[in-house]
Amino acid sequence: MAKDKGKISERELYKRFREIWERAQSDACEVRGSEIHGRGVYATRDIAAEEKIIEYVGELISKDESGDRGTAQAEHASATGDAAVYIFNLTKKWDIDGNVPWNTARLINHSCDPNCEAWQTGKRIYIHALRDIPEGEELTFDYGFDIECYEDHPCLCGREACVGYIVSRSQWEELDEKLGRGKSSEKAS
Repeated sequence: MAKDKGKISERELYKRFREIWERAQSDACEVRGSEIHGRGVYATRDIAAEEKIIEYVGELISKDESGDRGTAQAEHASATGDAAVYIFNLTKKWDIDGNVPWNTARLINHSCDPNCEAWQTGKRIYIHALRDIPEGEELTFDYGFDIECYEDHPCLCGREACVGYIVSRSQWEELDEKLGRGKSSEKAS
């Protein structure tokens, strides 16, 4: 009996699921309650600067699908108060939807003074330490959101360097101008 083209056997599906689940595991971190936002990810041991900590996994989706899912996830978050969108920009054509329960990295919170950053290798995203991180410290990275909708994304990182909104560091000066603070507002005085 010929197999249907395009169909995946249960065994193959399980094998693929198991591989993704294993890639999402790390002995360097675990999920705990967070003061930043509900749950967060914490170092379970000392982590050295530049060390690969965990992979951000999920479903590879097209940009069109990404837009649809992002809107749906944001609407759900607005209605329920749950976390918002777990879609990671990957390439001009593809994104990763990390909204899967086994993706521990999706719970790493944003900070204006992060201790981690996302590094892309091919079509994979890995979270690496920016500096030495002691056991017990919450892992954070800069989400790099666009300033276009900054008001929808208040930042709760609590760091001294916090700019108040989850906006890409490259757009902080523009945010200061929009809010009438910083260098641009000092020049106008």
